[in-house]
Amino acid sequence: MIVFAQLSDTHLDGSQQRADRARAVMAYLNAAPTPLDAVLVTGDIADNGRPAEYQQARDILTAPCPVLVCPGNHDSRAAFRHVLLDGSGDRDDQPVNLLYRVAGAVFALCDSTIPGRPDGYLADQTIAWLDSVLGDEPDAPAFVVCHHQPAQLHTPASDEIRLAGADRLAEVIGRHPQVVAILCGHAHSAGATMFAGRPLRVAPGVVSTGLMPWEPGQDMNPAAPPGVAYHVLDDDGRLTTHYRAVAVGS
Repeated sequence: MIVFAQLSDTHLDGSQQRADRARAVMAYLNAAPTPLDAVLVTGDIADNGRPAEYQQARDILTAPCPVLVCPGNHDSRAAFRHVLLDGSGDRDDQPVNLLYRVAGAVFALCDSTIPGRPDGYLADQTIAWLDSVLGDEPDAPAFVVCHHQPAQLHTPASDEIRLAGADRLAEVIGRHPQVVAILCGHAHSAGATMFAGRPLRVAPGVVSTGLMPWEPGQDMNPAAPPGVAYHVLDDDGRLTTHYRAVAVGS
């Protein structure tokens, strides 16, 4: 069995308020009596892509288990690499695609960002990379991860800037039956649907909660408590997800 947590959209900007929300989530996860296999952070870690914001993230997003990070549309590839990844990887202008192996599972973190734009797209090199890494380990359960959701979630603010060219991703997933699920953030709203015949699970937001058109309020509610998802992959290959709201101390 594999148990890991997913959080997203911390949008750290140096402010105490946002830092407190992210710290509350990490404290909640780190208090688990049963250790997690990993903590996954699906983008928009920084709000403005500044190195100081990533240093704040590096200080806050710590756990006794591996912490896996991928960028979102508010992130800067160069600062993300230099601070969170210690400058490792390709050139600063190239997608930040990262492969992790945790507890017998493969996590393929795909950079869906388009520098300077809020919407998402998987570059040709990212599609080729994903197809290759999944092909290299056909027997290991795999999670495909990116920031932008590849399907409509009925959250207007994020649907307008979701992943374009999602059919290209669907084609890759269709070739690899070991893909358990697609995991993303971006919507600031916990959600679950299907994509390419696999579960698509969306993490709630840490900085704010995205609202549906039929809910009272505007697109985003910054006063709602931050949220986190727990994903459990059992020995039969069945994925279960639980969502939790986290209290932030006064």
